[in-house]
Amino acid sequence: MSNIQHSLLKMPPEWAPQERIWLSWPHARADWPGKFAPIPWVFAEMVRAITGSGQRVGLLVKDAAARAEAMDMLDRAGATLMLVDILEIKTNRGWLRDCGPIWVKDASSSALVALDWKFNGWAKYANHKLDNAVPPHIAAFTNHNTIIPMHKGKPVVLEGGGIEVDGAGSIIVTEEWLLSGTQVRNIGFTREDYEEIFANYLGAPNTIWLDAGIVGDDTHGHVDDVTRFVAAGHVVTAMETDGTDANAAILTINRARLGRNTSLNVTELPMPRPVLFEGQRLPASYANFLICNTVVLVPVFNDPADHIALATLETCFPTRSIVPIHARDLVWGLGTIHCLTQQQPVA
Repeated sequence: MSNIQHSLLKMPPEWAPQERIWLSWPHARADWPGKFAPIPWVFAEMVRAITGSGQRVGLLVKDAAARAEAMDMLDRAGATLMLVDILEIKTNRGWLRDCGPIWVKDASSSALVALDWKFNGWAKYANHKLDNAVPPHIAAFTNHNTIIPMHKGKPVVLEGGGIEVDGAGSIIVTEEWLLSGTQVRNIGFTREDYEEIFANYLGAPNTIWLDAGIVGDDTHGHVDDVTRFVAAGHVVTAMETDGTDANAAILTINRARLGRNTSLNVTELPMPRPVLFEGQRLPASYANFLICNTVVLVPVFNDPADHIALATLETCFPTRSIVPIHARDLVWGLGTIHCLTQQQPVA
């Protein structure tokens, strides 16, 4: 891809027209210890909602047996099977937001290019090598060229759950994710290094740095549980009204930083009450929604704030239907809908 200038690359926002949504059929039982049984059915419901809206889904399966299981469950759940594209490759865990390709457009030709960021298991888990190899496989299926983003002579480690772009030059990330001394993705990289990377590969020269992610997030600071663009210049951001909750101070600091950007329209999104399982605080957040062509899938938690969050997002997406997806079991994997999916834009 030497004929493409990095300065001409731009990541489309999530609400831009999409070719398909990619997921990886769940198989890593250790991600949902003791609670795996309902998880494939939650995936089936996501696929049903997306294909039911007329949009294609790309589904990774680890082998022929997983393919058969997935197709059977999807059929029983009422998904539109003719809109499901199956790609058989082995994965470790399959959180595609973080290990899948991120498509960008080459402004000189409008062609899509798949960015093959390196994935190192969130700088925490050793079982990531199969997931790290996912982007070229998907790009071969979709017939897109790939680029491995480089900086200072090294491949860049980056996860899609850590970035939020508006397609108009702005990107939101957290300092906890990229600048702290915990779970370091790229040793020696500075704030300025990341801002250069975002400008070169994502077409986002304006970086908005938030403070941190929410409690329970083992990615150490992904923004997609906190603050999301819903349109250029318009964000929703999670807020905790219980001042004694551990998330209250974090989210208040993030909100204050957003307020410094006078060009931003900020809509506040509630947080559910703490979701606990086996004594562990889980990263439950309504901000982990997925924008599709005509629907928005929103995680809900059997919480009184569910209806407030859904109503808030209805005002943000007046041309899309808001579809709640039960995620109280799903979040035991320490992520929900957005974490598990990756959109492929239309060229």
